[in-house]
Amino acid sequence: MEDVIRTAVLEVLESLGVAPVDFVVEHPGDLDHGDYACNVAMVAAKVAGISPRALAEKIVAALEQQIEYVDRIEIAGPGFINFYLARDFFTAEILRVQAAPDTWGKNTSEAGQKILVEYTDPNPFKAFHIGHLFTNTVGEAISRLGEMQGADIRRVNYQGDVGLHVAHAIYGMQQLGITAESIFTASDLGRAYALGATAYRDDMSAQSIIRDLNKKIYERSDEAINALYDAGRAVSLANFETVYTRLGTTFSEYFFESEMAPKGKALVLAHPAVFPESDGAHIFRGEEHGLHTRVFLNKEGLPTYEAKELALAKAKDDRFGSYDHSIISTAKEISEYFKVLKMAMSFIYPELAAKTEHIGHGMVRLTTGKMSSRTGDVILASEFIDEIAAAAHAKIVATGVAEPTPELAEAIAIGAIKYATLRGAIEQDSTFDINKALSFEGDSGPYLQYTHARICSVLEKAAAVGVIPNLSVAPAEPYVIEKILYRFPEVIANAWIERAPHMLVGYLTELAGHFNTFYAHEKIADATDTHAPYKAAVADAVRQTLKNGLWTLGIKAPERL
Repeated sequence: MEDVIRTAVLEVLESLGVAPVDFVVEHPGDLDHGDYACNVAMVAAKVAGISPRALAEKIVAALEQQIEYVDRIEIAGPGFINFYLARDFFTAEILRVQAAPDTWGKNTSEAGQKILVEYTDPNPFKAFHIGHLFTNTVGEAISRLGEMQGADIRRVNYQGDVGLHVAHAIYGMQQLGITAESIFTASDLGRAYALGATAYRDDMSAQSIIRDLNKKIYERSDEAINALYDAGRAVSLANFETVYTRLGTTFSEYFFESEMAPKGKALVLAHPAVFPESDGAHIFRGEEHGLHTRVFLNKEGLPTYEAKELALAKAKDDRFGSYDHSIISTAKEISEYFKVLKMAMSFIYPELAAKTEHIGHGMVRLTTGKMSSRTGDVILASEFIDEIAAAAHAKIVATGVAEPTPELAEAIAIGAIKYATLRGAIEQDSTFDINKALSFEGDSGPYLQYTHARICSVLEKAAAVGVIPNLSVAPAEPYVIEKILYRFPEVIANAWIERAPHMLVGYLTELAGHFNTFYAHEKIADATDTHAPYKAAVADAVRQTLKNGLWTLGIKAPERL
């Protein structure tokens, strides 16, 4: 409808001989001021050579009866134009939900586009902590927003299975007596990594040993180290998969630094003009492009992250065929690094650099401060989910309603975590507050899940007394909740364009709030109420909207809590 209004206004401007201008069509903050508001008269008055109010009157006169589903148009203040939609429009929108519930909110703006989304990117041999949980949450939401636009989304995970951190872990494994034949866990690897990282920092002799290990791991020149490495890598990757399953993420492809290292090194050496030698290393002089200089091959001849990322861009293109766009979601701390990387890439693979986008997100912070896997002072993602699930279980039990299943408690926990992660703009840092995150009273994932379950229960009760959703008994005026409901497709589209899942979070929270107000004032499961079947249809449309919206955020929508 926004596009319909915009097109109609532009046609009127043309008919009045007024040159096109950049204007806004938006939802007013106060529903009493209409369903859409437009500032075209305010910005075009100077071009037209008349007052904003006079121009607004001309525009309104020309628009009268010309836009389908617009009941009336009014002028407010010095020249704002407010559009009030007709009752039939809102009923038609609910019919759209009923006709295709599973695709409600989707569009085809990205149909035919193959888009890669790379996210999570944990390093084998290190802990999968709640920082990775944050990255996964953001990346999964971006992926699902893309799918809601009709895009062919390919989820990509790039994992650092070589590098100094691996040497730290291998050293720690040796010190702890872990062998390739041992039975050990991801937690054991975490302890080994912390031990090795601390030794590298504090012990010069250990540092020399670890550097030697790092070289042997790259070269795969020592069979005993290879066996220990392969065993540790397998344990790490298997642990990661258990977390992905819990979070509802299925990756299309996995890429590994070990595969990219030799290719990245070859790329750098093949382009000496782009990566000149400096003190035995090969660098990219970012200062020449308003950025900063970075090393692509170190003095030992080993490729850095930067060189491997160059190879990764080409590997993605080779593995997926020619893709249309590539999104990489990481912590914002390396946003400047990505600017240098893209600039260097533009000299090697200009077509890939042009379609690569980096999204930097904020960090998860707890009351204890920033996490550090070097010291081992981390909160593992799996343990964090378990802790929140246990708290959710206890919270539900305390209500005396029912004993939740482990699956339900976990769904609520993950909903709480993801909502808290996505409720603010993704570039902002966030702090997880367990009490707020598990609240059932608003501004939380469980609140949205509770509202969805509540509607399911209400509809069951309505059906039990013979109230079945029916759009033929609509009241003369639309309910307020209907004026929020129809905006869902717009929010989905804009959240993708802006790469802003928080827009969807805010909308769903507002929708749930309006529904709960609607439910407090209107009887649905009442066979004596003439409009009850229409109210049931509205409730069912809200339920479907919450379900589809929660899915887009990667959150389950339980039918019972």
